[in-house]
Amino acid sequence: WPLRVSGHPILETSAESTATARPHLRRSMSGGGCSIRAIWILTPNDAVAFSRRFAVVEKRWRVAWEAEGVGKGAEMPLPADYEVAAAFANRRRREGTARGSGIRTNLSSVGLDSWVDDPITRHIISLQIDKEEGGGFMLWPVVLQKRGSYYVLVLPLVDPQSFKAFESLLKRPDCGSSAKENGNLSSILLNLPCITGAFMVANVIGDIITGDVAEPEVIVSSGPSVGGLLDSLTGSIGITARSKPSAAPVAAPVASVSSPVGAAQSDSLKGGIRPFDKELLRSFIIGAMPFGTPQDLNYGNVSSIRTTGYSADPLPTDQKQPAWKPYLYKGRQRTLFSSLETINAALYDRDDVPDFLSVSGQLTCRAELEGLPDVSLPLTGLKTARVEVSSFHHCVQASEPTGNKQSLLFQPPLGNFVLMHYQAPCNIDPPVKGFYQLSMVSENEGAFLFKLRLMEGYKSPFLMEFCMVTMPFPRRRVASYDGNPSVGTVSMTEHLIEWRIVSSGRGLSGRSIEATFSGTVRFHPRTTQRVNSSFRSATTTAFAEDSDCEQDITKNGANLDDYLMEKMNKDLQAVDLEEPLSWQAYNYAKVSFKIVGGTLSGLIIDPRSVTIYPSVKAPVEYSMQP
Repeated sequence: WPLRVSGHPILETSAESTATARPHLRRSMSGGGCSIRAIWILTPNDAVAFSRRFAVVEKRWRVAWEAEGVGKGAEMPLPADYEVAAAFANRRRREGTARGSGIRTNLSSVGLDSWVDDPITRHIISLQIDKEEGGGFMLWPVVLQKRGSYYVLVLPLVDPQSFKAFESLLKRPDCGSSAKENGNLSSILLNLPCITGAFMVANVIGDIITGDVAEPEVIVSSGPSVGGLLDSLTGSIGITARSKPSAAPVAAPVASVSSPVGAAQSDSLKGGIRPFDKELLRSFIIGAMPFGTPQDLNYGNVSSIRTTGYSADPLPTDQKQPAWKPYLYKGRQRTLFSSLETINAALYDRDDVPDFLSVSGQLTCRAELEGLPDVSLPLTGLKTARVEVSSFHHCVQASEPTGNKQSLLFQPPLGNFVLMHYQAPCNIDPPVKGFYQLSMVSENEGAFLFKLRLMEGYKSPFLMEFCMVTMPFPRRRVASYDGNPSVGTVSMTEHLIEWRIVSSGRGLSGRSIEATFSGTVRFHPRTTQRVNSSFRSATTTAFAEDSDCEQDITKNGANLDDYLMEKMNKDLQAVDLEEPLSWQAYNYAKVSFKIVGGTLSGLIIDPRSVTIYPSVKAPVEYSMQP
């Protein structure tokens, strides 16, 4: 059985769930390229929780139609909130789910998004508004994004020609489209930069209502910097997330962006829906997109401007202020860098199957510098690290790698940001090696054996602070286990057994140890549960969304946990009756760990080689420890 080893450094990047910097809209887009007619936030019960309309953009919509010689724009005004809620609920019923299938099926009819037969209609939808006095009209393009329990709908301004082109697609008899075909949905959307802007608006609004607006953290080292970091990778099997690092994060020069959101999110749940701070969202919209035209969608920038105002110092005449730095920093100057590396490994302990080792990392920066200086950062160890893929923040100009070095030149934005992402093979053996065996003694009992070696070949200053082994059993419920490990403690939950070899506060450095654990695990007898026909229908719908299906299942009385487990495993076939626990994604044990003391890739930076122009007295710190 393969032993999967995963670890990643504890650079505090909880706010960057997508590993990308917060969105910025260039001013070139605001020059008529992207304007928003309206924003709605709907609850799962199809009620409008928040809405915002922009009268200036709406007037441009009507003028554009009048210029076409038709007064159709006046016949398609922005609907009332209750009309939007009714149209969204009607679309959900007709398409099957909130997003729909995106492809034409036997349930599709003329006028539905699925009739267009393009998966993008799951994210860029249309709403049919029915008026009480008769008639009706269509809203398009409505960018749809689901965040938490809410649906965020953003309606950008488009030209009448694009609107008419989409109307014709809703009525055409044939289905499917070719990338080379003129007039297909993709070609229409490619000519609309407002679509990209609307997605960015929906994304940042979703971050605000879910509280995901904090910056990536950069830790200030309390002592000499010693090297890279590794931490446990825990998301895939439900292990609790790692704790916050003990060192305090760098204090931002602006008011905390997470406090007001967190305060709203900590309120009691009403009707099962987590509330959000509407005043905070309203204030952000006013600052980020005045009169419906997005200017800067960086939450930290907008909050800082509202708190401290714009810089009063004039810029030199030969310098242009970049879009990612809307105001200048004032205060104590310093530059901070912090590294994060994630190692993913699959150890098979077989001669015919090679082990897999990979390292991905990122370099995070915070430059508290006055004015608009240029920062030059030399990277060393490229040849040693054998970097295969690298990407940079949009403020970075990267030179061509020469030998073992590469130079980065950038004008840093405000706050913390991810300067660089990279991927490289692991140049040294993983800190945990060994094998794992599991065989069934009877239908409800299995025997297992672990034999691991920790920190073999790792010398000081490498320090293992945490190590845990997890045995997942997603299709069986664990009743009990027998066995005592040679080191560490063991605990169990309903679907897994956890073996903590090294606990926090008791590190392992300068030596290697061997850890063994053998025993048996007993499972509850299998039970066959009946589910109604609507439940079976929901589980076999390939395009059904979690949120929509969960509501249907709850109404039908089925067990939600059982449904989610069945949905997750429905495509995983058992490989052998003799090994009923061994199939595809679950034939492994997982090791999670945290290490400090050095990078596994070999890619490093030298703080003494960082230069700032114009020259200023600003210390440079490179911290890679929790």
